[in-house]
Amino acid sequence: MVPGSRAAMAPPLEHGAHTSGTTRRSLLAGVAALGALGAAGCSRVATASSEDGGDLLERLRAAGVVRLGIAGEIPFGYINTDGELTGEAPELAKVIFKRLGVDRVQPVPTEFGSLIPGLNSQQFDVVAAGMYVNPDRCEQVIFADPDYQMLDSFIVRKGNPKGLHNYQDVVEKKAKFATGTGYAEIQYAVEAGYPRGDILIVPDQVAGLNAVEAGRADVFAGTAITTREVVKKSNKAEATEPFKPIVGGKPHVDGGAFAFRPTETKLRDAFNVELHKLKKSGELLRILKPFGFTEAEMTDLTAKELCGR
Repeated sequence: MVPGSRAAMAPPLEHGAHTSGTTRRSLLAGVAALGALGAAGCSRVATASSEDGGDLLERLRAAGVVRLGIAGEIPFGYINTDGELTGEAPELAKVIFKRLGVDRVQPVPTEFGSLIPGLNSQQFDVVAAGMYVNPDRCEQVIFADPDYQMLDSFIVRKGNPKGLHNYQDVVEKKAKFATGTGYAEIQYAVEAGYPRGDILIVPDQVAGLNAVEAGRADVFAGTAITTREVVKKSNKAEATEPFKPIVGGKPHVDGGAFAFRPTETKLRDAFNVELHKLKKSGELLRILKPFGFTEAEMTDLTAKELCGR
């Protein structure tokens, strides 16, 4: 949902998903409306062939449209106030699928935690939600190589009165901790020693901001890009400096990518070819920059290395 997180920030190890001036309620209303329009013309995608890497790319070219699973998460994939599909993942999808001979993208909105089940039950063709690549997810879907990398950050009260800069601080100071549904930050907090049952789970970073402002949480954890965007218009909260969570005893950097059904290796491989061309030319940063991404978020991480962690 609105991250990775994620939003990024995600099942079963949580994101990380993609916060302008729009409210979460109006955002989801737009997503639902556009999704309903898309669903009217097409129910479910046809079952992919499990042989020779699948034939989905050929079928998408014939249909002229690819259905994108999104989670209404700024800046990863969402419907803007004009009712238009945008975000770093959809805008990148428009460019790459155009190069692959598919002229149109169609959003299919869902909860972040429903993206992988929705993909594998063929409600859409590809997940375009800035989803973090991790070993658990790699057992359920196949990923393109990451199109961005991301650190974590906290939403805290102005002045950061409890001095919370990482998950270890949260545990040591017994802070009230919140994060989003399906976010990778759940596991990072648990690994640091925070009791899973004590975590306040909220829908997204907008709800997280509200929880911190209202005092229901001392801290909300999300991706650096979503936390810094969502606090821009807050008089009560701020975002901490980005940091690397500790995973397996080592500093960890996440990478977000498009996800495909395991049978569709041809489509994933063709997508990767075009993605790497965009990286090499510098066009990838140009596409992602309007959504707050910088050179620091560009990455050479691969899905293989992230799946193998």
